[in-house]
Amino acid sequence: MEIWRAPLDFRRACDEARRRGARVGLVPTMGALHRGHQALIEEARKHANFVVVSIFVNPTQFGPNEDFARYPRDLEGDAKKCADAGAHGVFAPAPADMYPPGDETRVHVGATAAGLCGAHRPGHFEGVATVVTKLFALVGPSIALFGRKDYQQLKVIERFTRDLFLPVEVVGVRTVREPDGLAMSSRNAYLSPEARAQALAIPQGLSAAARAFAAGERRAGMLTALARGHVAPVASSIDYVDVADADTLAVLGPEERTPDRVLLALAIRIGGARLIDNLVLGEDPIPLDVTTTKEGDEARHA
Repeated sequence: MEIWRAPLDFRRACDEARRRGARVGLVPTMGALHRGHQALIEEARKHANFVVVSIFVNPTQFGPNEDFARYPRDLEGDAKKCADAGAHGVFAPAPADMYPPGDETRVHVGATAAGLCGAHRPGHFEGVATVVTKLFALVGPSIALFGRKDYQQLKVIERFTRDLFLPVEVVGVRTVREPDGLAMSSRNAYLSPEARAQALAIPQGLSAAARAFAAGERRAGMLTALARGHVAPVASSIDYVDVADADTLAVLGPEERTPDRVLLALAIRIGGARLIDNLVLGEDPIPLDVTTTKEGDEARHA
């Protein structure tokens, strides 16, 4: 498996693969890879026969008080995980390679990026859009795979890819979860054992809302209340627990009734880690297989 550092070397490798008749598949990451990233690589292998992974902790998508400096980095370990999952190469540039001296261009994003995480992380999605556009420009005609755990990111990328006529097919891949339901995330590494246990309130809350939705509940306020009721006791802070249109990401008011397919998304902090998760109700599976006890509590099936 090759590792390219220079952007133009990466571009040449992708161009050469297409000249050989290969379809190129791209899995963009910030490293600290886990089983969820490997699932993206494995899915890419189903669609493309030259699969490349970018590993780049992108400085422009972090705010001044966020975790850019301490974000976990392990290129050697990540490269092995890429190889084990079947990737053909890794693109791992330095920040100065992606943002050369004098860099001043950014990709502006609109309404899809305005709510949810966008309302709490100013400039974040502009940074995401800029770096992904750069990656798409380097990789050329291809298919690119992104996890649905970062659902708003996926929708923003789909939007600007269409708007800018970029020659990339964007595919979202279902969230990979731990056996106890917690969504896999690089930031889970920040959690102490106690905080890790508290984080289970996230899939529990999403599951409670999903079960109510499956039973016919369509009041947006009730669905968010079910999820919030689980996470509020353990969260050090809550950025949002919202129900939104699954395509436009417009947030529904508490008195509104949802359609039969709707996004339930949240972002909270536990133990110093900002954790996000979501379900598209009416589309995604319920994270936890639960039943209701006589006391009204939720218990996991054995």
